[in-house]
Amino acid sequence: MLKTQIQEEMKAAMKGRDKRRLGVIRLILAAVKQREVDERIELDDTQVLVVLDKMLKQRRDSLDQYRQAGRNDLADQEAYEIDVLKEYLPEALGEAEILSLITAAIENAGASSIRDMGKVMGQLKPKLQGRADMGSVSALVKAQLNS
Repeated sequence: MLKTQIQEEMKAAMKGRDKRRLGVIRLILAAVKQREVDERIELDDTQVLVVLDKMLKQRRDSLDQYRQAGRNDLADQEAYEIDVLKEYLPEALGEAEILSLITAAIENAGASSIRDMGKVMGQLKPKLQGRADMGSVSALVKAQLNS
């Protein structure tokens, strides 16, 4: 399981005295644990990927804001955290692969207008979670449904 892998990586970072990496891994495990406590469930790999994806999105937003504000020290930390988070996510899909999945989802849902976007996104989210930025996927779906 992904959660177990992350816990093993935490132990390795502790043994290697890698404080910076250890801090990021602890943040990940804290977010996972928080969701488990809130929902009173044990998260499976898919749900852990949702947590990681959310953390990645937060870090990207913060990175942009820090760079705009000229805070390179904080931007560097966010960039490092993004790199660590990416290690636990599946390999990102290319744009061609994403477009083919979108086309297939539109056909499967019988989508013909922007009103059917929820159906299409519902099919795409499990396939693309952690493998693509869902904001850009949403924009691509809108573009295809509007054309």
